[in-house]
Amino acid sequence: MLNQLADKLKNEDLGTVLLNEPLKNHTTLKIGGPADLYFEPKNIDALKQAVVYLKEANVPIRAIGRGSNLLVADGGIEGALIKVGEGLNHLKQDDNKITVGGGYSLIPLATLMSREAFTGLEFAAGIPGSVGGAVFMNAGAHGSDMSQIVEKALVLFPDGELKWLSNEELGFSYRTSVLQETGGICVEAVLVLEKGDKETIMAELKKNKDYRRNTQPWNFPCCGSVFRNPLPNYAGQLIESSGLKGTRIGGAQVSEMHANFIVNTGDAKAQDVLDLIRYIQKTIKEKHGIDIETEVEIIGRNE
Repeated sequence: MLNQLADKLKNEDLGTVLLNEPLKNHTTLKIGGPADLYFEPKNIDALKQAVVYLKEANVPIRAIGRGSNLLVADGGIEGALIKVGEGLNHLKQDDNKITVGGGYSLIPLATLMSREAFTGLEFAAGIPGSVGGAVFMNAGAHGSDMSQIVEKALVLFPDGELKWLSNEELGFSYRTSVLQETGGICVEAVLVLEKGDKETIMAELKKNKDYRRNTQPWNFPCCGSVFRNPLPNYAGQLIESSGLKGTRIGGAQVSEMHANFIVNTGDAKAQDVLDLIRYIQKTIKEKHGIDIETEVEIIGRNE
């Protein structure tokens, strides 16, 4: 059935279609088993049509952006994996209102807007995800997040319906949005920024980029912060104070640079990362009496 679906998507020229595509090629952790069917749409209309076909065939659907906040199981993804990528990286600017595709990369967007003296995206200088993924998880840093700048988002729901959701309807809270409950895919967002002083904005952007480079281990494959901060505590501090920096299971290791990062030292499996996550959670509970939850999204077979 998936072979026939793949042929249909290819014949209608809806985008890139691959069978049994290893998802380690599409995540920043460089980990992940194969997707039964991998699809990267060439535009929003193509994505909508593909979702209709997949729904008619009762094929499960998962969507990803740049794969930066993601751990894909070694068993891979059942059904279809949709990558919101280059086909949805359009950008239209109307003064301080930015309409941007879900596949647009967040760091270049922050840089572009800062150069044009628009403030509001400086926090994103160190977040290597896409706009769609950032809306999905309400990505944030340095005291700000997407909820502060998103006016509305165009969401494709699992039944094929395209609908605009307002900021309020998106249900933003700390590292979450309503999309995590509904399975909706953010295909486009309207961001509202403010005009400011270019030198001040660029200086803030540089400070945030430098902070990322100096404190986070992006020289290794990783997925960003693994755990949510159990405020007023910080996950990294709890992990470090528990003596877990450098702890290793298989090819997965708690970063020596930042304890809330788990790095792939070269040959890590998803199971190594999962085992290390659970060991950290157990240790923090025993030493501090605190339950820490994962920020990284864990998807795939057997999870």
